[in-house]
Amino acid sequence: MTIPLILLLALIGLMVVVGFWLMAAYNGLVTLRQGVKNAWAQIDVQLKRRHDLIPNLVNTVKGYAAHEKETFERVINARARATTATTAGEAIKAEGELSSALARLLAVSEAYPELKANQNFIALQEELTSTENRIAYARQFYNDNVARLNTQIQVFPTVMIAGMFGFKEEPFFEAPSEDRAVPSVNF
Repeated sequence: MTIPLILLLALIGLMVVVGFWLMAAYNGLVTLRQGVKNAWAQIDVQLKRRHDLIPNLVNTVKGYAAHEKETFERVINARARATTATTAGEAIKAEGELSSALARLLAVSEAYPELKANQNFIALQEELTSTENRIAYARQFYNDNVARLNTQIQVFPTVMIAGMFGFKEEPFFEAPSEDRAVPSVNF
């Protein structure tokens, strides 16, 4: 074999290796992006369930606490924003507002002992608690997928492929700032 032929074969071999690496890196990014979309779909299912429970909960509390109109309006408005959010970022913000409004609604219920004893309210509250737990799990699953995708987008050499093919970082689904505050306990 002549030297030019050896160099040509080496160049072809290098191009094949680089081509396989590009293909594997691109497919890995696509797989991670699909994982994020799937995780968001799981959150969306649980949020829909939560949104469906809210009108029944509000109506049940309304029967006992008619003068808490502002609280009811906050919950209803927050639910409306949450159900009409079109992007993950909008949904994350709207769901944080809805969580805060629901917490206020449940705090209002504490002032009404007969409401707390109502079987319909108890069942709705248990269902909402179960749904909130499912949302927390789905949010953790989503954030794990987002972390993997965002890390892969940022590391070398995949960062070059991510930039070429328009892969973007996804937002984390973080707890609302009110939920992060440390509660004060006074005895």
